Amino acid sequence: MSEGIMEVTTAAWEKEVLNSSGLIMVDFWAVWCGPCRIIAPTVEELAKEYNGRVKVMKLNTDENPDIASRYKIMGIPTIMFFKNGQKIDQIVGAVPRPQLKAKIDSLLSV
Repeated sequence: MSEGIMEVTTAAWEKEVLNSSGLIMVDFWAVWCGPCRIIAPTVEELAKEYNGRVKVMKLNTDENPDIASRYKIMGIPTIMFFKNGQKIDQIVGAVPRPQLKAKIDSLLSV
């Protein structure tokens, strides 16, 4: 995993996401997913840029299907945002960096 990004699993979901404070960005992805590979460098860049302000995580939907099912993930990549254990927003698909950055900035200012 890249600097500033943590791999999260079903076992750690509650501790790392639901019981954490602050803004958390979770990238739901899979190894076989082309658009996931396209957006991965953007997620890595933003993890470094927002280090200390946003906790960035990746969840492999093939290895953790129960979490993907719980949040009704229908397409990947899905970037989901959590704050104080609550899902507050999401983006589906490989979106351009400016769009993802604008979403993070707007959620940080709330």
